Amino acid sequence: MDLNTVEELDRPKGGAAVAARAGRLNDSEAWLAGGTWLFSEPQPRVSKLVDITGAGWAPLTINTCGLEIAATCTVAELDALRTPEDWRAAHLIGACSRAFLASFKIWNVATVGGNLCMGLPAGPMISLTASLDGACRIFGRDGSEWEVPALDFVVGPQQTVLRPGELLRSIRIPVDRLRRPAAFRRIALSPMGRTGALVIGTLAPSGGIDITITGATPRPVRIAFHTVPDATSAARAVDAAIPVGGWYDDVHGSPEWRRAMVKEFAGEISEELGAAARMRQ
Repeated sequence: MDLNTVEELDRPKGGAAVAARAGRLNDSEAWLAGGTWLFSEPQPRVSKLVDITGAGWAPLTINTCGLEIAATCTVAELDALRTPEDWRAAHLIGACSRAFLASFKIWNVATVGGNLCMGLPAGPMISLTASLDGACRIFGRDGSEWEVPALDFVVGPQQTVLRPGELLRSIRIPVDRLRRPAAFRRIALSPMGRTGALVIGTLAPSGGIDITITGATPRPVRIAFHTVPDATSAARAVDAAIPVGGWYDDVHGSPEWRRAMVKEFAGEISEELGAAARMRQ
């Protein structure tokens, strides 16, 4: 879509130049990376775009600490990543990439950071980074930098912790989370529909599991177990963690359906990771 209110395009070159713009955007300016949402509907208040694709950030960095994903990394780049063999949770990258309601054309321009910053319940990059305990690095006001857990980055539908003008720089995922066995479940009302519920479980070395719920709730929800629960206990824990009014409600699924699916998935994941735990013994 043409944005006929835009009169100016700013293209800062280099990471330092992009960081220097953080916190200085006014209400008529908007960050531009992939632009898949920005150009999808009218933006009547926007008269200037600040393109951050010239920052030159490496899309993906693997080191001894884990994985760093630049906010400007595209979905296609992330999906193509070759990971170390001991990263047992790496299959979540492909699973979450395919949870997008998008064609390969979108994959090649849509960014990981853009998906997080949109804050949609169905955002699969939110699911991926929250379930693996990613840390969001943010360029704040007056040249400051700060971090927030990806689990807490989204606070509601299209609402994040970012203050006006702030910019998501990257997401760091710790290596110990990437080495955990992981289980993935997702459902939509139609084969090519938007996610109605997405549940990811990871098995800790201590024998406990974490279950992270997205898609079905306005923001990510984590349920932690010290030991692997049985299916019934996992379903009860879902009810205890999410009140009746805490389920998301839109055309892509009713709250009752989402609740039922998440409880079913929590039980299945508990059984799957319980089997993985027994194999360790």
